[in-house]
Amino acid sequence: MRSVATSVDDVVARLEEHGYAVVENLLPAPDLAAARHDMRGVLEATPGGRNPFEGARTKRVYALFAKTRTFDGPATDPLVLGVLDRVLGHCHLSAPTGIEIGPGEVAQILHHDDAIYPLPRPHDEVVLNTMWALDDFTEANGATRIIPGSHRWGDDQPDPTTPTVAAEMAAGSVLFYLGSVWHGGGANTTDRARLGVILEYVASWLRPQENHFLAVPTALAATLPERLQDLLGYNIRPPFMGYVDGRHPRRSLERDAL
Repeated sequence: MRSVATSVDDVVARLEEHGYAVVENLLPAPDLAAARHDMRGVLEATPGGRNPFEGARTKRVYALFAKTRTFDGPATDPLVLGVLDRVLGHCHLSAPTGIEIGPGEVAQILHHDDAIYPLPRPHDEVVLNTMWALDDFTEANGATRIIPGSHRWGDDQPDPTTPTVAAEMAAGSVLFYLGSVWHGGGANTTDRARLGVILEYVASWLRPQENHFLAVPTALAATLPERLQDLLGYNIRPPFMGYVDGRHPRRSLERDAL
């Protein structure tokens, strides 16, 4: 069963109830085609996974915002920003990653993304993910598997009999899911790869998974939209966390880009 949402209130309500929500066709067709074309080009030079978690038949594109401009818009989509404000408050990007699950890939181990932070469960949400489908996501080609309601678990662990839901959705749709919900990439039993892009966000009092200051060259970061710069860490968490030499980090970005 799929949870389909259309507004900030819808998404937030479904996140609170199920731990995930699908918004259909959020990415316009021209933007979807451009993103798919751009990502296919990047993937040609991308190696396969290095461990079971990444997947032996899966390619992952890291340093995403250094390699493509086609996700500048989705990262700052008004619906996404509205949900982020409600769920996380002040936040920044954590681990934006393109993921192409190849034919024959096995299911990823179930996990919750906020496990990297030593916080006892349950806790206030600190991570929110958006998975953008660049291909149709089906149970057969590796659609993300989710355990609905598991965001409310304490120290419970899933076992092999715990039922999961395949977050099936059409290309151009987006899956929102909480960092506390148990999930994992599905097995791809088809003969074609399945491509999606995760834009993961984290509360700005926590360190993001990827170091964007090194991943995205300063000269490039200086050309990006201001809101995207904020999400890449060139911001201040009130009252003053993140300053550089006593000033807003964007001033330093502008100086270093000269």
